[in-house]
Amino acid sequence: MSDFENAESCLQGKVILVTGAGAGIGKAVAIDYAKHGAEVILLGKTTNKLESTYDEIVNLGYPTPAIIPLDMKGATEQHYIDMTDTIISQFGRLDGLLHNASYLGGIMQLDQYPADMWNEVMQVNVTAQFLMTKALVPALKKSEAGSVIFTSSSVGRKARAYWGAYAISKFATEGMMQVLADEFEYSAIRFNCINPGATATRMRSKAYPAENPETLKQPRDITPIYVHLMSDNAAKINGQSLDAQPK
Repeated sequence: MSDFENAESCLQGKVILVTGAGAGIGKAVAIDYAKHGAEVILLGKTTNKLESTYDEIVNLGYPTPAIIPLDMKGATEQHYIDMTDTIISQFGRLDGLLHNASYLGGIMQLDQYPADMWNEVMQVNVTAQFLMTKALVPALKKSEAGSVIFTSSSVGRKARAYWGAYAISKFATEGMMQVLADEFEYSAIRFNCINPGATATRMRSKAYPAENPETLKQPRDITPIYVHLMSDNAAKINGQSLDAQPK
């Protein structure tokens, strides 16, 4: 699924929100969305990182993005409702949502897992994504073809020892996507998951500190599937869990 040749203007005029847009996969995908014509809304907790993504998009001559600094660990439902109101007032609708931001937590045996760390992982990876999606549905309904992408993981499909709350949160992510896809099956909004696979990101280096990042795909290498799934060419894809790096 990583060999797509997306037309240069396949996202022309679309408004797409990307979480975790300040670095890694989120940054690479946001830039590629803008390259293909989208107005991108950059969401993340670190303003200077979002500004770096913003500057890169503008310097490349792509549509000017917007920035929403928001820490998903502490954001409440009202924050997402207010965000939706702002998006509707400024853009009129939302055509796409990429849930890219995730929190790794610790790599350890589950019976030793700290409760506070568990709560943080579930807050960012599950609860915040539920609250954000719920709040944004009215904006997505204003789109002629809305697309929501959740970020999955191989450990969210087959459990692996020591991956603890992160793995369990990704099982929940897969389930949330499937429920939403079924509920909105006959609407103009579709829901899917992408498993990025082994990619050279900060999170990956935390999980595998001894791994040589030069042996991995770079974030920019896996963006085509993200672009395709946001485009109208993927209008019939709903409720699927796809791999950015199929074996």
